[in-house]
Amino acid sequence: MEPRRIAAPCEPAHIRPAGAESRFGILWKISVFPRFHVRRAAGIVIGGLSVLTALYAWQKPFREYPGIEYSHYPIPADKDTRTEWTFARLMYPPVGRYYGGVEFFGNWKQGGSNWTMDYPRSDRHLSRAVQRLTRIDVRQAEEPIDLDDGDVYDWPWLYGVEVGHWSLTDPQAKTLREFLLRGGFFMCDDFHGSVEWATFIESMSKVFPDRPIVDLDSANPIFHTLYDLDHRYQVPGALYLETGLTYEKGETGKTPHWRAIFDDHGRVMVAMCHNMDLGDSWEHADNPQYPAHFSDLGIRIGVNYIVYAFTH
Repeated sequence: MEPRRIAAPCEPAHIRPAGAESRFGILWKISVFPRFHVRRAAGIVIGGLSVLTALYAWQKPFREYPGIEYSHYPIPADKDTRTEWTFARLMYPPVGRYYGGVEFFGNWKQGGSNWTMDYPRSDRHLSRAVQRLTRIDVRQAEEPIDLDDGDVYDWPWLYGVEVGHWSLTDPQAKTLREFLLRGGFFMCDDFHGSVEWATFIESMSKVFPDRPIVDLDSANPIFHTLYDLDHRYQVPGALYLETGLTYEKGETGKTPHWRAIFDDHGRVMVAMCHNMDLGDSWEHADNPQYPAHFSDLGIRIGVNYIVYAFTH
């Protein structure tokens, strides 16, 4: 089925748009992730692993930065282990403070900026889920990636949070474009409404000025690599616990969008989760007040996207 065209990044985007049950278990409940899926994952992933195993021999040592929400977070013992997959988090310069950008330490390269939202708790929860639910060799400690360092090519799956507040430089956009065209995968999340969408487009148009953004059809393989995710719903952030609303940023934040940019062979290079906050669903997977079904779907989507990146 031909994917529905939304807008080329260079075009104006008018869509700019507690229970008593212990939740320690969302990352560990086998009933949430049936066993046959794990066996299925082993067969799917093995081919991709053969391509990627050479990469981790060149990976840089573990790096940690202070975050907006967490500092001095316990570091996993495997932080220096070389594995087949590591949660790679994109570092980026933010927009100005008037538009929601923050740099608590004066420079985004020092941490305490928008790119550190949910970090590192969210990263480590998803990493543990991937470790438990697949046979991928996973490091539980994440890796922050600065496009200016030139080592993004060693980390073929990349995640960006709050990209409604990023402001890539031209050289950073060029590096990200090259990374994606060489086979890299970029998942971005936690940006809401028309204003943050427009800010996202400003930088993404530097990366791909000539490639359209399309809505992902439920039949796309990315929704079926491990879990069949035909029935999806809006996954809210922790703000839901205060407001009871699944959306943010007014009317233009109400409808969740799973969107993508494809390469010339039909592979998803960029997967956009607009008007949702999967990062919070991973971060709060062990929070008894955060509804389990949001983390259930958030983790499934994350695992599917990772397996897709390995196999496409």
